[in-house]
Amino acid sequence: LAPFLDAARPARDGRLLVSDHADEVVSVATGYGDADKPQDYLDAFGDWIETHRNEVPALVAVVQRPASLTREGLRSLALELDRAGFNELKLRTAWREATNQDVAATIVGFVRAQALGSPLVPYDQRVQAALRRVLDAHAWTTPQRQWLARLARQIQENTVVDREALDRPPFQQSGGYARLDRVFDGRLDAVLASLREEVWADAA
Repeated sequence: LAPFLDAARPARDGRLLVSDHADEVVSVATGYGDADKPQDYLDAFGDWIETHRNEVPALVAVVQRPASLTREGLRSLALELDRAGFNELKLRTAWREATNQDVAATIVGFVRAQALGSPLVPYDQRVQAALRRVLDAHAWTTPQRQWLARLARQIQENTVVDREALDRPPFQQSGGYARLDRVFDGRLDAVLASLREEVWADAA
């Protein structure tokens, strides 16, 4: 490989090109692929969601059953959207430029906003509101309340916390899914489902 790369380099004649002109910023703009304007990009995203909402399994989960979305499903959805030219950063930028509102929403939030008209709410606010509602719903023990807060932090950082995630760091060091299930008296799956459902409740 090294000889090939050496041979592929253009020959140098020793000259160095130097410009004496001052640098000047002419304009700053965000590229949106085939879309000319931020709103065009958002409209194209909405059209893609509408066209594929019943074809992509992870998209079906996000729209109809967000509590059932797994980490693998989220990765799959992100790849599908990326292939179509959409990602969370560009969506946030387009939304900010089109509405003058900077909303730290996730890709799931953008999908549900387009597909269902759900309010676009900063994700950390959704998670904290969900945690408050879950805490208020039962008489939790102190260890359970502490673990609920920790689960909420992980959901806020990673969007999806499922059984696979609980058997990996940082939960793995604390006994993983098996120990945490004992803390919640064998109801961990129901607790996680409740948290995920509350995160995407429109009242969030």
